[in-house]
Amino acid sequence: MKGIKVLLVDDEENFVRTLAERMSMRDAGATVALNGEEALQMVSAGEVPDVMVLDLRMPGIDGMEVLRRVKKAYPQVQVIVLTGHGTEKDEEEARRLGAFEYHKKPVDIDILVRDIRRAFREKVEDAMVAATFAQAGDFDNARKILDEDKK
Repeated sequence: MKGIKVLLVDDEENFVRTLAERMSMRDAGATVALNGEEALQMVSAGEVPDVMVLDLRMPGIDGMEVLRRVKKAYPQVQVIVLTGHGTEKDEEEARRLGAFEYHKKPVDIDILVRDIRRAFREKVEDAMVAATFAQAGDFDNARKILDEDKK
């Protein structure tokens, strides 16, 4: 998973640091934010992750609000919700806001790493499709200009 920028956001410091350590053992480095405010500050400062693993229940700005703001400003960021206190309603809301995946704690680290890889792969594929359409648009514009020149 080298090359994938992962941001882990959870107010349970021991949990999130242990998760980051276990991920690094699987060659998946991650940055840690201990609350929603810190995560939003990091992203606003240019540390935009490819994938964010996000707890929902945190003091201050909760995970649902972080999800809402990140997806609005940076729709390309894939967000995986990882919560110990989620409900079906929370899952529905998170998915509606654009969460890529939703897990309840505890989650098997191998499943989480698999989902991070899947999320990154989808992000790359989306970017490739967008680039293809952008190039096609440029091609169409060039063709129109050339066609007009022929007249």
